[in-house]
Amino acid sequence: MKFTWFICQASLLLISATQTLFGQSAEPAPLAIGSKAPDFKLPGTDGGIYSLASFSKANLLVIVFTCNHCPTAQAYEDRLIQLATDYKNKSVSIIAISPNDPAAVRLDELGYSDMGDSFEEMKLRAREKHYNFPYLYDGKTQQISKAYGPVATPHVFIFDAERKLRFQGRIDDVEAPTGTPTATDTRNAIEALLAGKPVPVPTTKVFGCSVKWAEKKDHQAEAAAEWAKEPVNLEPADEKFIRDLLANKTEKLLLINVWATWCGPCVTEFPDLININRMYRGRDFEFINVSADGPAKKNKVHGFLKEKHASGRNYIFSLDDKYKLIEAIDPKWQGALPYTVLLEPGGKVIYSRQGRVNVAALKKQIVENPLIGRFYK
Repeated sequence: MKFTWFICQASLLLISATQTLFGQSAEPAPLAIGSKAPDFKLPGTDGGIYSLASFSKANLLVIVFTCNHCPTAQAYEDRLIQLATDYKNKSVSIIAISPNDPAAVRLDELGYSDMGDSFEEMKLRAREKHYNFPYLYDGKTQQISKAYGPVATPHVFIFDAERKLRFQGRIDDVEAPTGTPTATDTRNAIEALLAGKPVPVPTTKVFGCSVKWAEKKDHQAEAAAEWAKEPVNLEPADEKFIRDLLANKTEKLLLINVWATWCGPCVTEFPDLININRMYRGRDFEFINVSADGPAKKNKVHGFLKEKHASGRNYIFSLDDKYKLIEAIDPKWQGALPYTVLLEPGGKVIYSRQGRVNVAALKKQIVENPLIGRFYK
């Protein structure tokens, strides 16, 4: 027996060393059926601090590991709200926990959302969607999430009155905001337990975004290094070219920003626009900027763009007459910089702003446009 134990321990150490050597981290396995619920003490978006004792009066406790940014998680939001409504008076408590470390999420992983997974953004999402259940944050230490072992978001764990795990897996088999599920696994498990019956399917696989464990923080640095290698070009643009841009003959959503290196608000907000581009450029979206500095300042403009790693479509107005630029962009524009416009195909303006943009409002306009959207299509 001692020899067998020694071999097992040696094997585990070898696996751990191999994972470390190749930069991998063993992700926690989901809690086993029959296990007791690990206790927790986590902050909620409503200002409260929650633990298992907070739900001691409930016969069933449903814990859903989910998050803000994941399209699958967003697709299930309304169904979670409905579950909480349906079982409110049946001694069932439903809570959500975000397991993600917000610093481990790359910008290009946010292409289906206007929000990341920070605690402040969780508060915004809970308020915006009118969550009728506690939404708790575990992104700081992730100790509770590691104890439960969610594989993806969303991932459901259902505990009985003794807080023993009776179900872990998916909500249902439709990972879209609409459609009729053929397997309502979470609801079936709740109904069975309320009726004092065994759960028909106690474990299922889950589908969604992987949990963003803290070990994935390196991905942000990797992304920054990738973007820094992309070429940064600057091309001249005359009146006709500008008008053609505004006509938007593409099939994409276009974000066009007019700016100048001498404009304080312009250079201050420019990194936000670059981040927006990195979030959505993998979708039907493109960011285009036009410098109003004038042709003599081309080198200065190009230097600024390279410093910001602005690898998108960069233009500089080819004439010194700024009023011709104003007329080409928008005759109603008074000329104050920066000026930003969001265009649907065919040139329909759905957002315009003279002065600095409201970043949160702009991202929401983008992600909720039918060309983009919060869900997989």
